Amino acid sequence: MLAGMSEKTIALVTGANKGIGYEIAAGLGARGWSVGVGARDERRGADAVAKLRAAGADAFAVPLDVTDDESVTAAARLIEERAGRLDVLVNNAGVAGGWPEEPSTLDLGTVRRLVETNVLGVVRVTNTMLPLLRRSAHPRIVNQSSHVGSLTLQTTPGVDLGGISGAYAPTKTFLNAVTVQYAKELSGAGILVNAACPGYVATDLNGFSGTATPEQGAAIAVRLATLPDDGPTGLLFDDDGVVPW
Repeated sequence: MLAGMSEKTIALVTGANKGIGYEIAAGLGARGWSVGVGARDERRGADAVAKLRAAGADAFAVPLDVTDDESVTAAARLIEERAGRLDVLVNNAGVAGGWPEEPSTLDLGTVRRLVETNVLGVVRVTNTMLPLLRRSAHPRIVNQSSHVGSLTLQTTPGVDLGGISGAYAPTKTFLNAVTVQYAKELSGAGILVNAACPGYVATDLNGFSGTATPEQGAAIAVRLATLPDDGPTGLLFDDDGVVPW
């Protein structure tokens, strides 16, 4: 298997069995990449892989629960056995709380659940995959963030980000801060680390109330995954460019 993979870019997209994650996998697969479809539900992951393969993509299933150490370790082992390295990691998996959601009435269990997936899950997956990324000639990490994580936008008069979000929005702010620290640490290793804002996309995360399609929402993550070696690192982007922290 390794001989056949030596010249092909290898990517892993977490939470890729549906929505934006699926479209990111499709976008990278359309470029001739071999794409691991990370999915907590193995059946749904297998269905997504079958659909991607039917469309001509080189996709493979990666059973992956970002909140579980053993699952993430097993995913890294699968990729190492299949390809021997990882070129691009897209940390897309995420969960949302209620919306709107006032901090004064938050259930702490909800906060813990969101932090565990949206932040600690990214750290867990990234750290486990780093040895494989360090073997790549052009390693990239893309973290799926949101405009609601921007403190600047949250505090700018006239900017409507959908009301108060006591749990979800802060997890994206936390993720943004973590992204900056990874970029600083890994700059000397040539690993570009950026965060992506997909926009208000119609997915089950928001009850399909968004105004953009998953394919449109995937575009910025695909662009950051395919940056040249002299591309930016440690920044937050949407389709229009850099988003303020």
